[in-house]
Amino acid sequence: MIVRWESDHDYVLVHVHQDMFGDWIVSRAWGQIGTQFGGLKHMLAEDYTQAMTWVDDVHHIQTSRGFHKVLEVDSESPEGQAAMRQLSLLE
Repeated sequence: MIVRWESDHDYVLVHVHQDMFGDWIVSRAWGQIGTQFGGLKHMLAEDYTQAMTWVDDVHHIQTSRGFHKVLEVDSESPEGQAAMRQLSLLE
Protein backbone atom coordinates (compact mmCIF):
# COMPACT_ATOMS: atom_id res chain seq x y z
CA MET A 1 0.00 0.00 0.00
CA ILE A 2 1.24 3.47 -0.90
CA VAL A 3 -0.33 6.70 0.33
CA ARG A 4 0.79 10.22 -0.61
CA TRP A 5 -0.19 13.57 0.88
CA GLU A 6 0.72 16.98 -0.55
CA SER A 7 0.59 20.64 0.36
CA ASP A 8 1.45 23.48 -2.00
CA HIS A 9 5.19 22.78 -1.78
CA ASP A 10 5.74 19.58 0.22
CA TYR A 11 4.83 15.90 0.16
CA VAL A 12 4.75 12.89 2.47
CA LEU A 13 4.67 9.36 1.05
CA VAL A 14 4.08 6.19 3.09
CA HIS A 15 4.74 2.66 1.82
CA VAL A 16 3.53 -0.37 3.82
CA HIS A 17 5.00 -3.71 2.75
CA GLN A 18 6.33 -7.02 4.01
CA ASP A 19 10.00 -7.89 3.78
CA MET A 20 11.34 -11.31 2.79
CA PHE A 21 11.00 -12.51 6.40
CA GLY A 22 7.31 -11.57 6.60
CA ASP A 23 7.89 -8.54 8.83
CA TRP A 24 5.77 -5.45 8.18
CA ILE A 25 7.78 -2.36 7.22
CA VAL A 26 6.43 1.20 7.11
CA SER A 27 8.61 3.49 4.98
CA ARG A 28 7.94 7.23 5.14
CA ALA A 29 9.47 9.72 2.71
CA TRP A 30 9.02 13.47 2.84
CA GLY A 31 10.34 16.51 1.06
CA GLN A 32 9.79 19.44 -1.24
CA ILE A 33 7.88 18.81 -4.47
CA GLY A 34 10.11 19.04 -7.53
CA THR A 35 13.38 18.69 -5.63
CA GLN A 36 15.41 15.91 -4.08
CA PHE A 37 15.38 17.60 -0.67
CA GLY A 38 13.76 15.42 1.95
CA GLY A 39 14.22 12.34 4.02
CA LEU A 40 13.38 8.68 4.35
CA LYS A 41 12.62 6.61 7.45
CA HIS A 42 11.84 2.90 7.80
CA MET A 43 10.01 1.46 10.81
CA LEU A 44 9.47 -2.19 11.74
CA ALA A 45 5.89 -2.85 12.88
CA GLU A 46 4.92 -5.74 15.15
CA ASP A 47 2.09 -6.68 12.77
CA TYR A 48 -0.14 -5.35 9.97
CA THR A 49 -2.51 -3.75 12.48
CA GLN A 50 0.27 -1.66 14.02
CA ALA A 51 1.48 -0.65 10.54
CA MET A 52 -1.99 0.58 9.60
CA THR A 53 -2.29 2.42 12.93
CA TRP A 54 0.92 4.29 12.03
CA VAL A 55 -0.53 5.15 8.61
CA ASP A 56 -3.66 6.52 10.31
CA ASP A 57 -1.44 8.58 12.64
CA VAL A 58 0.44 10.05 9.67
CA HIS A 59 -2.90 10.83 7.99
CA HIS A 60 -4.17 12.76 11.02
CA ILE A 61 -0.90 14.67 11.41
CA GLN A 62 -0.69 15.62 7.74
CA THR A 63 -4.33 16.71 7.44
CA SER A 64 -3.90 18.86 10.56
CA ARG A 65 -0.93 20.52 8.78
CA GLY A 66 -3.02 21.31 5.69
CA PHE A 67 -1.88 18.40 3.51
CA HIS A 68 -4.43 16.51 1.42
CA LYS A 69 -4.30 12.90 0.27
CA VAL A 70 -3.57 12.67 -3.46
CA LEU A 71 -2.80 8.96 -3.84
CA GLU A 72 -3.73 5.66 -2.21
CA VAL A 73 -2.84 2.59 -4.27
CA ASP A 74 -1.56 -0.94 -4.13
CA SER A 75 2.22 -0.96 -4.60
CA GLU A 76 1.89 -3.36 -7.57
CA SER A 77 -0.25 -0.94 -9.63
CA PRO A 78 1.35 1.37 -12.24
CA GLU A 79 0.75 4.36 -9.95
CA GLY A 80 2.33 2.44 -7.08
CA GLN A 81 5.39 1.59 -9.19
CA ALA A 82 5.83 5.28 -10.06
CA ALA A 83 5.65 6.17 -6.36
CA MET A 84 8.26 3.49 -5.59
CA ARG A 85 10.63 5.10 -8.10
CA GLN A 86 10.33 8.33 -6.12
CA LEU A 87 11.32 6.48 -2.93
CA SER A 88 14.37 4.98 -4.62
CA LEU A 89 15.68 8.46 -5.47
CA LEU A 90 16.01 9.20 -1.74
CA GLU A 91 18.15 6.18 -0.82
